[in-house]
Amino acid sequence: MAILLSMKPHLMEHWRRALLAVDPTLEIRMFPESGPPEEIEVAVCWTSHDMNELRRYPKLKLIVSMGAGVDHLLRPPGPPPGIPVARLVDTMLTTQMGEWVLLNVLRFHRQDLEYRAQQRDRVWEELEAPVTAARRVGILGLGELGSHAAKLIAGIGFPVGGWSRRPKTVPGVESFHGQDGLDALARRSDILVCLLPLTPETRGVIDARLLALLPRGAFVINGARGGHLVDADLLAALDQGRVAGAALDVFQPEPLPAEHAYWTHPGVVMTPHAASITIPESAAPQVVENIRRVREGRVPINLVDFAAGY
Repeated sequence: MAILLSMKPHLMEHWRRALLAVDPTLEIRMFPESGPPEEIEVAVCWTSHDMNELRRYPKLKLIVSMGAGVDHLLRPPGPPPGIPVARLVDTMLTTQMGEWVLLNVLRFHRQDLEYRAQQRDRVWEELEAPVTAARRVGILGLGELGSHAAKLIAGIGFPVGGWSRRPKTVPGVESFHGQDGLDALARRSDILVCLLPLTPETRGVIDARLLALLPRGAFVINGARGGHLVDADLLAALDQGRVAGAALDVFQPEPLPAEHAYWTHPGVVMTPHAASITIPESAAPQVVENIRRVREGRVPINLVDFAAGY
């Protein structure tokens, strides 16, 4: 029985080597060279793979999604019915996202946009020093990524609040939940960070209504999915001065069209969905563990809960 890899061509050989380093006995195929369909038992794939194509494999036992987010699997037609899907919960992914969030929190807190503008204009002017304890950070989403980022930011002295669907306790973080909690978090967030899973309930959560609740001159950071953010509402808030700046790693669609206003907006800092990138050597042991589990008839780890949407 074989493992099917399907992702960007330049990544497949990297993944093949990483998986074989953990278990040299694995039989690995690289899409589209999948061989006889009845020999495929596990598919390791990313967003570009056609879910209909996976219905060709009669003995498929597991799909591994190569990332923490699984919103791409919720789109029709979805994965083959009855086949468990595992996502990656990897320490390197978590660490990278924490770094990216911290980078942008500090970028806005330490007035980097203003100083870069002064550099362009050859202006030598010292701005008033910011106070860390007075800059309140709000994190939307207290899962693996959000909890880590919240603790990281709180650890250097920022007052941090976090919002989740249900009550959660994170040391050093003020907890909010439910619709009332979402509004309360927004009102006390000088920097609002989105690390939510994308579900029907969270799509468009950062809209004109939520942005209007932020303190005037707040900042927005989105490292989750482009669908969380209503672009026109953010651009309007930036142009009106209600929001002072935004750091965005995710967009809808991707790649972002060349004519989009984000490319040239002075208040927007962009990265190309690169905040947290899966490193095969780090994630391979988890994937191999799940391969072993399904072969032994055991339940895989980090299964996607399609009812919850993540």
